[in-house]
Amino acid sequence: MVKFAVLGCGRIGRMHALNLARHARAELGWVFDVADSAAAAVAEATGARQARDVDEVLSAKDVQAVLIASSTNTHLDLLQRAVEAGKEVLCEKPIDLDLAKVDACWQRIKERNATIMTGFNRRFDPSFRALRERLRHGEVGKLEQLVITSRDPGPPPVAYIEVSGGMFRDMTIHDFDMARYLMGEVVSVFALGANLVDPAIRSAGDIDAAMIVLESADGALCHINNSRRCAYGYDQRIEAFGEKGMLQAANQRPTTVSFWGAAATEARDPVLHFFIERYTPAYLAEIDHFVDCVEQGGAPLVSYRDGREALRLADAALESMQTGRVVRLD
Repeated sequence: MVKFAVLGCGRIGRMHALNLARHARAELGWVFDVADSAAAAVAEATGARQARDVDEVLSAKDVQAVLIASSTNTHLDLLQRAVEAGKEVLCEKPIDLDLAKVDACWQRIKERNATIMTGFNRRFDPSFRALRERLRHGEVGKLEQLVITSRDPGPPPVAYIEVSGGMFRDMTIHDFDMARYLMGEVVSVFALGANLVDPAIRSAGDIDAAMIVLESADGALCHINNSRRCAYGYDQRIEAFGEKGMLQAANQRPTTVSFWGAAATEARDPVLHFFIERYTPAYLAEIDHFVDCVEQGGAPLVSYRDGREALRLADAALESMQTGRVVRLD
């Protein structure tokens, strides 16, 4: 039984806390949030204790692992403090918005040999994992082209945009990780961004639509397309094309029922609305994997370095968009 604490009790933290409270091999002992009311609500819903501050969590002898789901600007500090306190860590993405700080933190903690996992939950989605396994087994031959579509149902509040680090570091970072997961290391990045959805996002200094082209070390090409608005729901699709054919992972729907009639043919339920609904199985599998790593001492599927490399690609995309050039990576 792995004993957990959750730091951060907003929407994503509450979901993680509820999943941990129901997990057969995990025990949620503590929760903390700077907003007392949020922490109190999660504590009541899960039966966990509400900590007065982070130090109370990190000094607790009955806490073996810490799940960090607080605001992005707190991730790196909490991760370092947790590792130094002897805890295993599952940290939501991104680790930080500053690559130099991510590297400096690693230099301070790498010798401690803690289990550290970055929360790129999409690697645990059953469809995406199946696509990767079939790709690795050579079903389509050598991968030549990868298309990743990721569109949100609607833009987040501007107050969130202002502290998010921008679309590439906040939203596309999942797709950068998925690209590396499916085609390996990336050697070049070209990105275009636009403001097509909400003028307030432009005023906040960010974009709300983007297209990015990546090149892998073995020559495969990846096209990522993002939008902060999608009229038909949460659009999450992957297409892997190779010399022998194509693999596709399609959108998820509440049911597989379709309607055929005079007004429409093959009419189906709308796609699932947003990330928690769409990726519920992935979040559960992510926790399972992390518990396995803590119990058995294995290396996580998504490492600290994976978090670092996704941020590096986000920075390269921003540089490309601002300069109009292809950015080559070492």
